Amino acid sequence: MSDNHSGILELKLLGFSGSQEFRHMLFSIFFLLYMVTIIGNSLIVIMVCMDYRLHSPMYFFLGNISAMEILTTTIVIPTMLGGLLTTQIQTMSFGACMAQLFLLLSVGTSQFVLLAAMAVDRYVAICNPLRYSVIMNHQVCLWVVIVSWVFGFLFQIWPIVATCQLYFCGPNVLNHFYCERGQLLRLTCGDSRFQQFILFLMAAFVLFGSLLPTIISYIYIICTILRIPSASGRRKAFSTCASHFTMVVIGYGSCLFLYVKPKQTDAIEYNKMISLITSVVTPLLNPFIFTLRNDQFIEVLRDGMKRLSHLLKK
Repeated sequence: MSDNHSGILELKLLGFSGSQEFRHMLFSIFFLLYMVTIIGNSLIVIMVCMDYRLHSPMYFFLGNISAMEILTTTIVIPTMLGGLLTTQIQTMSFGACMAQLFLLLSVGTSQFVLLAAMAVDRYVAICNPLRYSVIMNHQVCLWVVIVSWVFGFLFQIWPIVATCQLYFCGPNVLNHFYCERGQLLRLTCGDSRFQQFILFLMAAFVLFGSLLPTIISYIYIICTILRIPSASGRRKAFSTCASHFTMVVIGYGSCLFLYVKPKQTDAIEYNKMISLITSVVTPLLNPFIFTLRNDQFIEVLRDGMKRLSHLLKK
């Protein structure tokens, strides 16, 4: 970041207001949620890598989604926890703020691309099951994941560069618990409406561009399920999509409210609440949504616990 574009070298994060006892209580709650999130998503990644029964496209994508959830929550929550512990206003360098914002947006973009790929995977599995293993082969799945990760990080380079080119004159206070872009744009001097509009268009492109194949896939999926004659067959087919559909609703719904609005500097407390959903609640729910109703994963987990129990008894 060049000093010619910013008069701010350090930012202050206000985080959560309240008494020290209340902040310590929030610290305990968020720390516990963070540990559950890390353990739950790490368990999914480990089980997908180690057990051959989970070596299928759906679980391969799920393992990468879980890795992205770990990154998302790790980018945000440690900063938030540090702010809850300190008795003074938390500070962050402008460079660290840009790095945090870049990583968060990049991982989020990759996740939306992969969620769209998972929707197409479910479409092929239900609507074209005889050709599923041919269409969704190992090489295709590997390239889908690589493209998702690379696209997410490359796509967010320009927004961060454009943000750095703005002139920030202060005050250097962000009313948030991490470096949130809407609050950061409040610190700019001069007219930044054009840059905000471009950022709005790019956010809309990612969200709606990945949502479109998801919607189309689910239209075909629903039509196919409704043509299944038996009720048990319809329930079984729908159960294979229920977890992914739940994540789509939570993920897209919260991010549409947070990022896809032309003026991203309004509704401070509202943005904090939506940010908590995207960075804390959604990563926490991911292991439960994808595993509790999945009989195969529960069976693999049960077998793994038995093997671990036998090893500990030796």
